[in-house]
Amino acid sequence: MKMTTVTKGLSKFVLRTSVALPLVLAPAVSVTVLEAAGVSASFAQAEAQSEQKTRKVPAMRESAFKLLGKAQEAAEAQKWNEALAALREMEAGKSKLNGYETAQMYYFYGFVYYSMEKYPQAITYYKKVLQQGQENLPVALEVGTLLTIAQLYFVTEDYKQAVNYLNKWFAVSDKIDANSYALRGQAYYQLGDNDKALSDMNQAVSMYEKEGKVPKESWFGLQRFLYYDKNDYKKVTNILEKLVKHYPKGEYYKQLAGMYGELKREDDMLHMMEAAYIAGALQKEKELLNMAYLFMGAEVPYKGAKVIDKGIKEKKIARTSKNLETLAQAYQMAQELQKSIPELEAAASMSDKGDLYSRLAGIYLDLDKNKQAVDMGAKALKKGDIKRPDQLYIVLGMANANLKKYDDSLKYFKKALDDKRSEKFARQWISFVENEKKREDQLAM
Repeated sequence: MKMTTVTKGLSKFVLRTSVALPLVLAPAVSVTVLEAAGVSASFAQAEAQSEQKTRKVPAMRESAFKLLGKAQEAAEAQKWNEALAALREMEAGKSKLNGYETAQMYYFYGFVYYSMEKYPQAITYYKKVLQQGQENLPVALEVGTLLTIAQLYFVTEDYKQAVNYLNKWFAVSDKIDANSYALRGQAYYQLGDNDKALSDMNQAVSMYEKEGKVPKESWFGLQRFLYYDKNDYKKVTNILEKLVKHYPKGEYYKQLAGMYGELKREDDMLHMMEAAYIAGALQKEKELLNMAYLFMGAEVPYKGAKVIDKGIKEKKIARTSKNLETLAQAYQMAQELQKSIPELEAAASMSDKGDLYSRLAGIYLDLDKNKQAVDMGAKALKKGDIKRPDQLYIVLGMANANLKKYDDSLKYFKKALDDKRSEKFARQWISFVENEKKREDQLAM
């Protein structure tokens, strides 16, 4: 829902729709019309049409003009009750008014009630304008009144009647433009007639683009939703590309990235997600972690690590064992072992399982830091619940062998024999360590 304002003395109202649209007002008082959908004032449009269409109607006499002038003077001062009093005085002599004068009186009634936010009463009086018959209504007045009634029905959420009067207006207006289709498309959408809504929104967008103009953001928004509802992801993607170009917002970057994902355009998805990240649109932990995973999957793990590291420092990503493990993994993939180890140690200390300490033991072994490997292995065994204890026994066996602690080394290698997956490797190492032990013993003699 969006709040929209009518200025210059007219009251505020809420237009309850996903996209804000204007209300067209009566011409008796100078007004600024809502521009969200760009629909001009009905009277102004009708005036333009009157240059092409003419209709002979009765003239307004001076006596009626003075009575209307009295009501208009009160309205300009926003003294609505005085304006109504003047109109009632005029209506009391209705028998002396011709059809055109009566129509103008009812038209002004409608405007005053609109200004008082009494929309049902305004609709009633605008309808009375039309009831005077075409022989008493200039083309401008008839056309403008039809559109005003349609938009008042829109405001009061009677979308069926809004469409009814919009269709009547379409039938007589010579100035149907992109904004007109956008307005009717909104009404159809509110009625749940998505096919007709999409047809009108497509027409509105197409007309603007043919004129070299950028369609309104709200038009793209509804058009995108309607195509998404039809599972037409290619169309949704095309519209989002226009939104990113003309109305760049982080939310659109994220949505476009999602569509690229649906279409299996992984590289485009990564670039668009990165654009969303740079724009500050990724604020939730899940979004930031997904960004990091995308970087890691695209073989740019260092960028992924920086996303997680920054997120943790800014407290947007929780400092949990799992998240620290992911950070360590990203650094490890980026060959940044010195940065990986502290994060993995922190993750291991927070974990209730020994697996992370087991991994650390392996990393320290690869770095030829055998003492640290043994220490990490001991912590892993103490915590327990290790997925592959046989692999840890191999690591501990090798680290102790490198430290020339042959008895401890053989102890761990023999434990690894219990798992068929490590049995062959363990036997090879047992043979090697036993030979080394003999050689060392012989040298010591």
